[in-house]
Parts: sequence; C-alpha cells; structure tokens
Amino acid sequence: MRLVSWNVNGIRAVMKKEFLASLESMQTDVLCLQETKAQDDQVLEALAALEGYHIYSNSAVKKGYSGTAILTKEKPLSVEYDMGIEEHDQEGRVIAAEYEQFILVTVYTPNSGSELKRLEYRQQWDADFLVYLKGLEARKSVFVCGDLNVAHKDIDLARPKPNYNKSAGYTQAEIDGIDNLTAAGFVDTFRLKKQDEVKYSWWSYRAGARGRNIGWRIDYFLVSEAFADKVSDADILNDVMGSDHCPVQVDVAL
Repeated sequence: MRLVSWNVNGIRAVMKKEFLASLESMQTDVLCLQETKAQDDQVLEALAALEGYHIYSNSAVKKGYSGTAILTKEKPLSVEYDMGIEEHDQEGRVIAAEYEQFILVTVYTPNSGSELKRLEYRQQWDADFLVYLKGLEARKSVFVCGDLNVAHKDIDLARPKPNYNKSAGYTQAEIDGIDNLTAAGFVDTFRLKKQDEVKYSWWSYRAGARGRNIGWRIDYFLVSEAFADKVSDADILNDVMGSDHCPVQVDVAL
C-alpha cells in the first residue's frame, strides 16, 4: 500500500498545474492533502474529474484558508474530523481515516507566523495533538502525515544557523514539539529508511530557492513504533511540481 502526503497550497490552484497527471504518476492508494484553501464543496468540485478515489475534506471556518483532505481508493472503516477541542477545530487541520490495520491521520500544523506571533498557540497545539494521537493509538497503530511546519534537525534545512530561534519552523519550542512525538514512539519514516540523506520538501517562492535547493524538510510521515517494520520504503518526491511543497511518500507492506 502506498501513502502520499502533499501540501498543495490551494487545491484549485494545483488543479491548473497537472495535478491529475502527478497523482497518476505517483500511483498512490491514498493521498493526503494539506492547505486545500477551499470549502468542502469547492474541494469536491475541484476534484470532480478524479476517478477511483473516495474524497474526505475538512475545511476551515474562514474561507480560502487552511483545510485538509484525504483521497483514498479503499473506503475507510470510519473517518473522523478534528481533535474535539474547539480552540483547535476552527481551521480544518485534522482528518483521521481508520483502516483495518491502522489509523491514518493527516494534519496541517499551525505555522508560528511572522515574528513568531503564534508560537505560544503552536506549543499548545503540539501538546494537545500528541495527546490526541496517543488516544487513537490506544485503538490501533497510527500513521500521521502532513505539513508539521518544523524542521527537526540541522540536516533538515539548508541554513540551520541563521534560522535557529529566529524563523517559524526552526525554534527550539517547535523542535521540542517534534522531539516529544518521537519520544512518545512515533518514528520518522524518512529517517528510518534514508538515515542521513539530505532532501527537502518545501522551498520559499523567493529568490529561486527551489532551483537552488535552499529548502526545508517540514513534511513527514510518522508511524507508531509497533508498526514501523511494516514500512518498506519512504521518500520525498522532489520532481513533482505544482506547489511550494513537494509530496512525501511511504510504502507499507501489509
């Protein structure tokens, strides 16, 4: 089974950039999307030409903002939206799809923002999201994927020193958040399979960053430790265009 996650930076925008051809080339059983920037009906309308997938969408109260979706060939046993915490459930950031052997969560983690204005909220989100994941894990092993809006280690961004504790996505508070996930038993599948390989999943639109590969790895697949041996491969699909992010992928031997 192949699972792919992609922050598309607007589902309606990416549909104009050969999205369906990209999806076909990835040959994925499930595609998790973040930052759809559309209401649920608009997501369905944008994907009207897509065949062979069940579509589940979670949109923000604020129109044109945030939002997640899961496109899946196999119909899940159940689908749940949000964390059940009103403060966090206004922006369409979480969907959980339960399959026979695992629960798949897609998440678009809040960005700490310019001048780190939202960092305190982000820390609360991280703490609550971990509790939420462990609650799911009490039922089944969990895959959690998406734009976590944090580079974990120096190897995960091109310029760690000038960004550390200055830029959203590489403050110690945010690093602590992902450290807490891994300490709680969620395994970073890319590092599990690729160890010290340098690959990024997001590049600023400024100054030709993608062409120069001045990027960040902020998109992940994490998996419950008990299920990690089922991961046969993990990769970052740098050659897939259409967004400021590229897709990340895991292959699972079920």
